[in-house]
Amino acid sequence: MYKSIVKTIDLGDGRTIEIETGKLAKQADGSVVVKQGNTMLLATVTCAKEAKEDVDFMPLSVEYKEKFASAGRFPGGFMKRETRPGDYEILIARLIDRALRPLFPDDFHAEVFVNVLLISAEKEITPDALAGLAASAALSVSDIPFNGPISEVRVARTNGKLKINPTFVELEKADIDIMVGATIDNILMVEGEMNEVSEAEMLEAIKFAHEQIKKQCKIQMELTKEVGKTEKREYSHEENDEELEKLIWDKTYDKVYKIAKTTPAKQERHDALDAVKEEFTEWYASALPEDEEPNEVLIGRYFHDVEKKAVRSLILDEKIRVDGRKTNEIRHIWCEIDYLPSAHGSAVFTRGETQSLTTITLGTKLDEKVIDEVLIQGTDKFVLHYNFPPFSTGDAKASRGISRREVGHGNLAHRALKRMIPEDNPYAIRVVSDILESNGSSSMATVCAGTLALMDSGVKIKKPVSGIAMGLITDTESGKYAILSDILGDEDHLGDMDFKVAGTKDGITATQMDIKVEGLSYETLAKALEQAKEGRLHILGEMTKTISEPREDYKPHVPRIEKIIIQKEMIGPLIGPGGKVIQEIQNTTGATIVIEEVENVGVVDVFASDKETINAALKRIRAIVEVPEIGKIYKGKIKSIVSFGAFVEILPNKDGLLHISEIAWRRINNVEDEMKVGDEVEVKLIDIDEKTGNLKLSRKVLLPKPENQPPQKGSDKQK
Repeated sequence: MYKSIVKTIDLGDGRTIEIETGKLAKQADGSVVVKQGNTMLLATVTCAKEAKEDVDFMPLSVEYKEKFASAGRFPGGFMKRETRPGDYEILIARLIDRALRPLFPDDFHAEVFVNVLLISAEKEITPDALAGLAASAALSVSDIPFNGPISEVRVARTNGKLKINPTFVELEKADIDIMVGATIDNILMVEGEMNEVSEAEMLEAIKFAHEQIKKQCKIQMELTKEVGKTEKREYSHEENDEELEKLIWDKTYDKVYKIAKTTPAKQERHDALDAVKEEFTEWYASALPEDEEPNEVLIGRYFHDVEKKAVRSLILDEKIRVDGRKTNEIRHIWCEIDYLPSAHGSAVFTRGETQSLTTITLGTKLDEKVIDEVLIQGTDKFVLHYNFPPFSTGDAKASRGISRREVGHGNLAHRALKRMIPEDNPYAIRVVSDILESNGSSSMATVCAGTLALMDSGVKIKKPVSGIAMGLITDTESGKYAILSDILGDEDHLGDMDFKVAGTKDGITATQMDIKVEGLSYETLAKALEQAKEGRLHILGEMTKTISEPREDYKPHVPRIEKIIIQKEMIGPLIGPGGKVIQEIQNTTGATIVIEEVENVGVVDVFASDKETINAALKRIRAIVEVPEIGKIYKGKIKSIVSFGAFVEILPNKDGLLHISEIAWRRINNVEDEMKVGDEVEVKLIDIDEKTGNLKLSRKVLLPKPENQPPQKGSDKQK
């Protein structure tokens, strides 16, 4: 028998979240089921008994997986089973990881595995908003050392009102959509998108989220007590050598400080620091007995501490950064557009030692990304891909597939730009950012390069978007802190915050924040946001010197798209039996034609490499879907002749009767004396029978009427 413990969290509006433990997966170190409505997540955590030898970092692995059976669906593909994680699952796993990772003890290095599974899915409940809570609750009921709990919630603003964990439908109308992760005391992580909101509005949403997170953390603390896991396991994962540590500080700190102050170039600085470390190692090895080798793991750890202290002290004490800039100074920027002549749009954006080469490809509806997640299906006509090859940081190694970091950075840039794509954009758009150099904030360089490339391609974006990464250096003892604009890679690695903000001149469109220090006040956060705005507008100003608005027209080699709306009833005739009609038009004209029903009408997209091809296809399409109009003149072909007139095809599969009395003003005895099958004749549609839909045509009304012409026998006038 099992003993199940259930705790309940009140979300308001009659919504609750239940956390249950003791029922499923009891052999894991910790497991819980988190439930809201009919949505259920199973979270498990397991931990190795001991750390592996010479590991001096936190080996945390987080996986999030959605089971298709949870929503009563079969997976796609040939195998019909879940395979590797998709981008959506990777992004949620990253959200969990970023909130959990800073809270493991610094000297705890045993492997920890966190697995979160979606096992039941209600259509309108967003499971990603529950995943962080589930992971933290599983850790809370385990004996794994963890300085939590934490929770993550989504906060959205719809019609001016903020709401925790909204539905999918509510998210579609939201102008703020952010995920916030925090402990009961401190914000840890923020990520999301906005529709040009102010810094104050974003800060208000973060505070609103934190109030709910505090409640969820308290419930987890109660759960920990009831389970009896307040005491965590003992561990000893680090050896230390105080004498060696003191030697490294005494022998290297001044040298490292000088290098940080006088060597602005990244590679030169790293080479100089490596030389200091190597010099110390050689000196230390020579002082050891012949049979003893220096502990390079400890030397590396202590030297890293020296480097971190030197860089932070330089900034806090002298207000000097390692590349010589002031705290609010932006690196030199240069931009170029139309760099790749064969691409539909391209741009190079370089800021200091970070560089993105970005391309735009414009396609048809057939090129749209197909989305087939457990709860989300459809297509996306705007996609952004981010590539980070090893050579961008000077690393001599092979590139093996797409990393989770690349997926995450690409998603952030995508969210920054997507709300600026016009609703009436006819193209499927693919943005690809290849990072050629990296020394800090390549994701924000992607936003800037993406904006430039979109404008170069002729896509009518609403407003240009720029992005900046902010950093923070703090000293809790002295109370000193420094907010850094446009951070370098070293400042990210050695600092206390990485805060990326993207937006237009009128507001924020996307953000991502990771905080590595406790007690960051909202006042400091507000100052960072204001400094970020100044830097973002400066970058935007530099970008618009190169191109300030989209090209008036697409480039000559860009395929063209024309869109027409047809009656729903005409979709079938245009496609034809088995697609025969539409395929014949595509084969004879060379155009690509896509038809779909949208809101009870037919939407037809015609895509071709030149205007002539599009016009030829449109002419054929319009002829098929056109509705006959009384009073309009048509050039038709005679399909058959009868004793009382001729049947003329004025539109594809649309015949009308040209009565013998309407052929000419004079009397006609034999129709075949005037015309033959296959002849082309110009006629006017004079009437449509309301009951039968039969078309009545006239040729004579287009001919000059002879003077004193007697009425024809059998004509309407005689009758």
